[in-house]
Amino acid sequence: MGLKGFVEGGVASIVAGCSTHPLDLIKVRMQLQGEPAVQSLRPAVAFQTAAASHTIHLPPPPRVGPVSVGLRIVQQDGAAALFSGVSATVLRQTLYSTTRMGLYDILKNKWTDPNTNNLPLTRKIAAGLIAGGVGAAVGNPADVAMVRMQADGRLPLEQRRNYKSVVDAISQMSKNEGIASLWRGSSLTVNRAMVVTASQLASYDQFKEMILERNLMEDGLGTHVTASFAAGFVASVASNPVDVIKTRVMNMTVEAGKAAPYSGAVDCAMKTIKAEGPMALYKGFIPTISRQGPFTVVLFVTLEQIRKLFKDF
Repeated sequence: MGLKGFVEGGVASIVAGCSTHPLDLIKVRMQLQGEPAVQSLRPAVAFQTAAASHTIHLPPPPRVGPVSVGLRIVQQDGAAALFSGVSATVLRQTLYSTTRMGLYDILKNKWTDPNTNNLPLTRKIAAGLIAGGVGAAVGNPADVAMVRMQADGRLPLEQRRNYKSVVDAISQMSKNEGIASLWRGSSLTVNRAMVVTASQLASYDQFKEMILERNLMEDGLGTHVTASFAAGFVASVASNPVDVIKTRVMNMTVEAGKAAPYSGAVDCAMKTIKAEGPMALYKGFIPTISRQGPFTVVLFVTLEQIRKLFKDF
């Protein structure tokens, strides 16, 4: 039963990840808006003072929406660029999501009261936190590679890393920056994964139970879509700030002999807020919910169908 949960969750996650990859790529590009391609920080507001009269302050570039970002990617690099880093997505879902979905299923079954067949929301959240943290630790190298491959197109041609595949990305990072670079931002990845898994999986189960208990809908496609979209919204709101910081830390370039642009998650958050304002932590929220909603719907609808298919095994 435990192995079946890993297989079911892994297949559903890979399908969901690949089908929503372009939305994830747009989200990453939007989260990096305001952060220069060359690592330096620009104040959100330039105050005119006598001491700074000799300095020219350029206003930040206007923010553009997800449609404009997507069209720009297609115009500059072609439609295929929307799937940049999809190989890393497949590896990430294979490592991270397979682990978290299978482990959550095991913990949920273990902690469910055999007499009432109920699992309190607090235990669902605890199961999600544990499963997400373990899954993220396993899948972090693929996550770093995916962020870099997705963000590469926004860099000037001479600064692009031009990874050929996820294997090439991981190989080059290990060779040029050391093995430790594969776990860069791992604390952020773990934190985000714990938040996403707890909010996404626990809320899906909770919404589904509420719908069925109140006889609002039958246990079918309508219930699965409604519960999964609600879960996607909850996960987006909870995880977006952590996701923005994670993306920036993973994408930063550390040059030999120079200090890293960010010393850690807290430093990145403080510099981002100082330079761009507190709402910068919700950059890319529209593409996040636009991606998280469909991803969660595809994930759980596919998962429910796979469970029906495998129920006799």
